Amino acid sequence: MPRRILALLTLVALTLSLASAASARVEGGSISLVAYSTPRAAYADLIPAFQKTTGGKDTSVRQSYGASGEQARAVVAGLKADIVALSLEPDVTTLVNKGIVPRNWKNDRFGGIVTRSVVVFAVRKGNPKKIRDWEDLVKPGVQVVTPNVQTSGGAKWNIMAAYGAQLRKRKTHAQAVAYLRNLYRHIVSQDKSAREALQTFLAGRGDVLLAYENEAIFANQNNQELPYVIPKATIRIENPVAVTSTSQNKATANAFVRYLRTTAAQKIFAQNGYRPVVPAAAKGFSFPVRPQLFSIKWLGGWAKVDNRFFNANSGIVTRIQREVGTN
Repeated sequence: MPRRILALLTLVALTLSLASAASARVEGGSISLVAYSTPRAAYADLIPAFQKTTGGKDTSVRQSYGASGEQARAVVAGLKADIVALSLEPDVTTLVNKGIVPRNWKNDRFGGIVTRSVVVFAVRKGNPKKIRDWEDLVKPGVQVVTPNVQTSGGAKWNIMAAYGAQLRKRKTHAQAVAYLRNLYRHIVSQDKSAREALQTFLAGRGDVLLAYENEAIFANQNNQELPYVIPKATIRIENPVAVTSTSQNKATANAFVRYLRTTAAQKIFAQNGYRPVVPAAAKGFSFPVRPQLFSIKWLGGWAKVDNRFFNANSGIVTRIQREVGTN
């Protein structure tokens, strides 16, 4: 083969190789994050910080936020997601059952969890209704705001906090369910997401808002006065994160999830009101310890709890909503 032709073919092959590599870098540097509503402000800080790391250099992150249950259903319907950061495990399980998230998604030392929080009572200035414990929520005249369990993961945490608190007070299952029925009679608003419920409360509706601790901290950090009370008995909220099996950008997506569990990233979460899963990141922050704190595992785990309480046809809470007329 003449040298000139050989040189020309070599040049063409090199050009195509460089173009392919450049294309791969562009594709590999773009990921889609689908998350529940409340950590939006935290990710506004986390994403630029990740982009300054070696693993995040030249990475672009497309973002989508909304009620956790609705986000999971959107991904099932085709919303592109390389990473899902949802409010609770059952929403990830929805994606596992559709083959979108691998079954081993929580086989790490964090159990698939990226942040923690607790359920609190946000109250009006001066706490005029003297809201201190769960029994105060069902006193005559008290109006409660919480998101809807049909769409919001935060709502499910709130309701399981209410139920579990009764058990921690040595009430029976029947008594705890009776409490939930009474509580629903006091609920005056059920928004789609925790963030929307916060806005409803800030707009003046209700006497008490059931919320994530981090939501209350977020509001106060943003000059929205929101006093809150942490009851003695409350639930430890655990928020999961997972890389999808359908991701076309797994290397970058996994790098981002690894970054979220670094001390630096967990400190950013803590600055936004979340309780870190990395103990070193909690240094310098004051998160109150509650004497009767319990976990979803103590209640039997989400696989059992979600079906028992929130099944669309036979769930305990579903039936209560129908009885009370709040569904």
